[in-house]
Amino acid sequence: MKFGIIRERKNPPDRRVVLSPEACQKVLANQPKAEIIVEPSPIRVFSDAEYEAKGITVASKMEECDVLLGVKEVPIKNLVPNKKYFFFSHTIKEQPYNKKLLRAVLEKNIELYDHEVITNQKEQRLVAFGRYAGIVGAYNGLRTYGLKYNLYQLPKAEMLANQQELIAELNKINLPNIKIILTGRGRVGNGAREMLDAMNIRKVNVTEYLEETFDEPVYCQIDASDYNKRKDGVRGNKADFFANPEEYKSNFFRFTQVSDFFVAGHFYGQGAPYLFTREDAKQDDFRIKVVADVSCDIDGPVATTIRPSTIADPIYGYDPQTETEIDFKDKSAIAVMAVDNLPCEIPQDASEGFGQAFVKNVIPAFFNGDKDGVLERARMTKGGRLTPRYQYLSDYVES
Repeated sequence: MKFGIIRERKNPPDRRVVLSPEACQKVLANQPKAEIIVEPSPIRVFSDAEYEAKGITVASKMEECDVLLGVKEVPIKNLVPNKKYFFFSHTIKEQPYNKKLLRAVLEKNIELYDHEVITNQKEQRLVAFGRYAGIVGAYNGLRTYGLKYNLYQLPKAEMLANQQELIAELNKINLPNIKIILTGRGRVGNGAREMLDAMNIRKVNVTEYLEETFDEPVYCQIDASDYNKRKDGVRGNKADFFANPEEYKSNFFRFTQVSDFFVAGHFYGQGAPYLFTREDAKQDDFRIKVVADVSCDIDGPVATTIRPSTIADPIYGYDPQTETEIDFKDKSAIAVMAVDNLPCEIPQDASEGFGQAFVKNVIPAFFNGDKDGVLERARMTKGGRLTPRYQYLSDYVES
């Protein structure tokens, strides 16, 4: 089985890679029947020379490979027909901007495996960049807070090498006694929590957070059952919420009344209530002035996120009264950091973490007959058709 590490060609450039040089070595050591060729790249976080130093072949020979591994969507013109591909296709939610890509995948008889749907038998994701999105999102949010109030200056995350350098910079600043609300306990939320904990910011429970005042910065990490409640008044729980999101309404406004800074690291599912609306943000007792929306659902559950921002220009201001974009330093503005490709800012850490999970959970499936169904669940297309699991995309592709 010959694997090809493809060059990332989507703009803006992405320096991440599925397998680092060390990960490639591990694959070859554990799987005697595996071969790896790395396509040359001028932007990848690991240089061609670093792969060659580990004995990995670097060559423009992707057409010789059986399985091609990438991170972001492959431009249609660069798709090699009749191959197996792994990348984030951003099509499983019927995203309109990638309809032509999925159509081209089918026309070119490509077997597409989407990283987002690589799961175990319990449907839990096995490979993801979410932790790194949370790490960078929390850092960028704290940077935004300093810029909005002219309290301190932090370098951009992309200028630093890794998480440890981000933490070192954060530990140089002094925060006032603000309250930070963090949503989500998955990879993203817990990645953000790592950064707050690394700063020794005190964590408090929901009751303390809502009812007490503090002379130091504090944070509270909450989950779906904390910021939603059943419409019928019956006591709900997280499992019930995910099974019946339409039966719930948001209970998040009580947090907006006491919070200064919001890190949005939750997963938002179809049919779930918005955390806060544009009307909520107009209220006099809406206190949040900085939002780091790591989840970045546009015009969705976090009403202040009206567009994604970019690594080059990560912050914009939202005027809650006019519902328009303004200078984030304006007194009436809520400062919004909504970069939608945050892991790109620490590509080495992100690539190494992703690669470890890929080597552990995906590579063996190619050599053990896919005994756990990992490949079968992630295979979106085969033989020019959608696989049964993804037949729901038929109308999307054909429309």
